[in-house]
Amino acid sequence: MRLTNPLPIATALRRSLRAGYDAKALRADALAGLVVGIVALPLSMALAIAVGVAPQYGLYTAIVGGSIAAITGGSKFQVTGPTAAFVVILAPIVGRHGLYGLLTAGLMAGVILVALGLARLGRLITYIPHPVTTGFTAGIATVIATLQLKDVFGLRVAHMPDEYLERVAALWHARGTASWQEPIVAAVTLALLLVIPRWTRRVPAPLVAIAFVSLVAWVLGRWVPGFHTDTIGDRFHVALDGRVFAGIPPLPPRPMLPWGTGHLGLQALRQLASSAFAIAMLGAIESLLSAVIADGMTGKRHDPNAELVGQGLANIVAPFFGGIAATGALARTATNVRSGAQSPIAALIHSAVVLLSILLFAPLVAFVPMASLAGLLLLVAWNMSEVRHAIHTIRVAPKSDVFVLAACFVLTVVFDMVVAVSAGVMMAALLFMRRMAELTQTRILRESPEQQSHTLPRGVALYEIDGPLFFGAAQNAVSSLEAIGADVRLLILGLGHVPVIDATGLVALESVLDRLRSARVFVIIAGPLPEPRAVFERAGLESRMSHVLFARSTEQALQIARDLSLLNPGWTEMSAVAVENRNVGA
Repeated sequence: MRLTNPLPIATALRRSLRAGYDAKALRADALAGLVVGIVALPLSMALAIAVGVAPQYGLYTAIVGGSIAAITGGSKFQVTGPTAAFVVILAPIVGRHGLYGLLTAGLMAGVILVALGLARLGRLITYIPHPVTTGFTAGIATVIATLQLKDVFGLRVAHMPDEYLERVAALWHARGTASWQEPIVAAVTLALLLVIPRWTRRVPAPLVAIAFVSLVAWVLGRWVPGFHTDTIGDRFHVALDGRVFAGIPPLPPRPMLPWGTGHLGLQALRQLASSAFAIAMLGAIESLLSAVIADGMTGKRHDPNAELVGQGLANIVAPFFGGIAATGALARTATNVRSGAQSPIAALIHSAVVLLSILLFAPLVAFVPMASLAGLLLLVAWNMSEVRHAIHTIRVAPKSDVFVLAACFVLTVVFDMVVAVSAGVMMAALLFMRRMAELTQTRILRESPEQQSHTLPRGVALYEIDGPLFFGAAQNAVSSLEAIGADVRLLILGLGHVPVIDATGLVALESVLDRLRSARVFVIIAGPLPEPRAVFERAGLESRMSHVLFARSTEQALQIARDLSLLNPGWTEMSAVAVENRNVGA
C-alpha cells in the first residue's frame, strides 16, 4: 500500500527540479536573481531604517530569510524579505522592546506560520474580504508615508511616539527644525524613480536613482558651503572586533541568539505574544496574496500550505542571524517574474547578490542620504496604497463594502492592522449575513383560485420560504405564520427552495409547529432538500410531532390536501381533534 505524507513538504524547489532543470533555466534565473538582488539592496536597508533598526538587519533578512523561504516555500517565483507592510507593526516593537524583542517576536511568528501551514490553513486567505485588504493596505501605506516625513524634511524629533496621531503631532511640533537640503534630495530621488522606468526598464531604477543622488550629494557636500544631508554613515555605526564601521559592516550575517545574552522567560514571551500574532497574520496575508498575483502573471499554481511553512521557517532561522520579520515581497516577486525567473533558484541568487554586495560595497553605503531612502519609501507607500483601485472600489461597490473599507483604513491608521482586520472581517461577516437574510423571501397563499397558480381547498394555506433558513433569517421567515387566520385548518409549508437550515432555524420552526398544534392546525412540510431533510430526521421531527406530515413536493402536498377535502369536507377539524386526543392519550 502506498502511503502519502500528510505534511505540506512539496516545496516549489523540489517540484521545479523534478520537472527538469537545465542550463537555459539557470541562465534565466541568474539574470532575474541579479536584477531582484539589486532592487532589494536599497529597499532592504530603507525598510530596516523605517522599522527603527540599523540597515544591515534588513539586508540580513533578505539573505537568510530569502534563501530559506526559496528552499522550503511553495511558490516558484516568490521573493522573500523585509516589506513595507511590516513597518507599522515592527516599529512599535522596537520602541518598546528593542532589537532583541523584535527578533524574538519574529521567531515566535515563524512558529505560528509553520503551525498554520501544517494545519493546512493556507486557503483561509480567500475568506478575507477584498474591502478589508484594500482598507488596511491603504492604511499601512498612509502610516509608512507619514513616518518618512521626518527624513524627507530633515526634522529633528527627539522621540517618535508609537501612536499615529501622536506621531503627527510630534512632526508638527518639530517643523521649525526642517532643512532645505533634505527635501531637494528626496524630490530628486522621487523624480528619478518615476522617470527611469519610463525611459528604460533594463536597469533597476532604485539602485540607479539612489547611487546617482548619493554621488551628487557627496560632491555638493564637499564643494558647496553649508550643504549637508544626513547619511547612513552619520546615523549608524557598528563596532565589531575592535573596529567601528560607519553604515554597515562588510561582513556576512553572524550567528546570534535572537533574545540576546539574557534568559528568555515566560514573561517576555507573554509580552511579545500579541506582536508575534500580528506579524504572523500579516506575513501570511501578504505572502499568500503575493503568491496568488505571481500565479496570475505566470499561469502557475503555488501550494499555500507549503508557502506558509516556508515563510515560517524563514522567520524562525533569520532571527538567529540578525534578520527581522520577513514575508513574500510583492514588488520584488513581480520584478522576479518580469525578469524571466524560472524557479526558486532565482530567489536564492537574489540572496547571494545581496550578500556579495555587502562584502564588496559596504563602505559605499555610508554615503547614501537618509532623505533619498525616505523618498524611495514614499514611492513604495504610494504604490502600496493603490489609490486608483481604492477610489474605483468606493465608486462602484455597495455602501456596506465602502463602509468596511473606510473602517479598516481608519482602524489601521489610528490603532493597528490586527484590530483593523479583526473588525473588518467581523463587519463584513455581519453585513454578509444581513444580505443573505434579505435574500430569504416568503409568501403565503390562501384560497383565491383566480389569482393563484395553485388551487387551494377551503381551509388550506400554502406558505413558501425561498432562501437559507439560518439564524440571520429564521425569525423573519417564520414570523409571518402568526398572521394565518383562524379559518386555516391545514398549512402546507413549502421548503423546496431552502438549501440549508441551521440550529436557530430548526428551533424557530419547531416553535411555530408547536403553536400550530395548539391551534389545531395540521401541517404538511413539502419538498425539503437533502440537507434540511437530514436535519429534520436527526431532530426526529416527524416522529415527535404527529400533526406533521412530509411530502416530496408542493404538488404532492396539494394533492393530499385535495384528497382529504374530497373525502370529508370537515376533515381538518376531525384531524385536529384526533391529533389532540392521541397526544392526550400518550
